[in-house]
Amino acid sequence: MKIIVIDDSEIIRNLLQEYLTDLGYEVELAVDGQEGIDKALANDYQVAFCDIHMPKKNGYQVLKEVTGQKTGMVFIMTDSLPDKLAEMANEAGAYCCLKKPFDLDEIKTVLKNVISMVKSL
Repeated sequence: MKIIVIDDSEIIRNLLQEYLTDLGYEVELAVDGQEGIDKALANDYQVAFCDIHMPKKNGYQVLKEVTGQKTGMVFIMTDSLPDKLAEMANEAGAYCCLKKPFDLDEIKTVLKNVISMVKSL
């Protein structure tokens, strides 16, 4: 499974990349919303971990632009203080919004549920 991590925090990007790679996933990174959109539209990722508050394009904008042009990618949003944008992202089709700092076991559980959901489609 290919995953993209879209987050303006280098610490979060590196943490998720290392953890998800250790779990056996292929992981690519994007440093802001616009780069995330560009990469998501140019590649076949099954899952996106996407921060809500980022420069250039926020997570809600990333979700809307990507899912408006591509189907089948599951968005897991992340945010330190989930707010109206997180709520809007969930209403627009995000799988969930994980609150930072998140527990790595929570990520593993969410991914297990996403994989089950994708396989049943």
